[in-house]
Amino acid sequence: MLCRNFEVSNRNTERINVKAMKAIIINEFGGTDKLEYTTLPEPVIKEDEVLVRVHAIAINPVDVKTRQGKGIAGLIKSGMPFILGWDISGVVTAVGSEVKVFAAGDEVFGMVNFPGHGRAYAEYVATPAAHLAKKPAGITHQQAAATTLAALTAWQGLFQQAGLKKGQRILVHAAAGGVGHFVVQLAKHAGAYVIGTSSAANKDFVLGLGADEHVDYRNQLFEDEVKDVDLVFDCVGGEHVRRSIAVVRPGGMIISIPGSVPEEVAAVAKENGVKAFFFLVQSSDADMTALADLLEQGIIVPYVNHFDFSQMDMAHQQQASGTTRGRIVLTIL
Repeated sequence: MLCRNFEVSNRNTERINVKAMKAIIINEFGGTDKLEYTTLPEPVIKEDEVLVRVHAIAINPVDVKTRQGKGIAGLIKSGMPFILGWDISGVVTAVGSEVKVFAAGDEVFGMVNFPGHGRAYAEYVATPAAHLAKKPAGITHQQAAATTLAALTAWQGLFQQAGLKKGQRILVHAAAGGVGHFVVQLAKHAGAYVIGTSSAANKDFVLGLGADEHVDYRNQLFEDEVKDVDLVFDCVGGEHVRRSIAVVRPGGMIISIPGSVPEEVAAVAKENGVKAFFFLVQSSDADMTALADLLEQGIIVPYVNHFDFSQMDMAHQQQASGTTRGRIVLTIL
């Protein structure tokens, strides 16, 4: 860890020393060359926050889109330059005066301030205690960091948005990806019949997650292979929502996470008795705690692609390829 000190003022105008930390900032939107390594003062926590010494972070498609000026860039661009990222796992080093659930030394993980400014690409992150859960002892920081935004999206989408029930049929687009591989595991655990799409190269992986059927999207039209599902969980976007209407039974739904569902597509879905909508995940300690329990039991297992913090540009390029199996995780410590 860096040992430089910064001198800053507190509320009483006293001078205090704050240690420096490694961080990656963005001064302008664009390519991976806009990811700038620097040193910054450790963040100062509020009364309801904890300071986490980060061991591992995970990245998502939204990281890439936001770096490019899309995604949720509009929500955080006023803070330029800013620190990207939301998914962390690490150790608590300090707690705010109102925090009762964590203490220094606790190992924690979570999705910080999404869809706001998480500032996760750094050695230290100040985060609301309400966005974290305790990391199970038998789970690595890399596995925990992987089970954050993607797993929360799967959990909230399946059970809070769709109300998935035992015996229902679900089609998962991009079942081998970050969100998709959690959707398959969680849906199967809930007793659903799961159909997953991926490339042929990921067929065994998807079936190994628990899927009952596999569709090779490169050589098969899923509309020809699938019918009468109760739910489509779309992790691809574009034309997939419109094409998926034909495979959903009346009363079913299509959840799309890459972007908004066009009004005309939603209208066609409605005419067919199908609800099609965009869903955006939210930070939640209760949901993180539920996922921590599933992790500890081995009910969900993240697939991790390992990178070092110094390889953030490579990690972004891999994420942007759209071919990643599971999650991309970078180790800081």
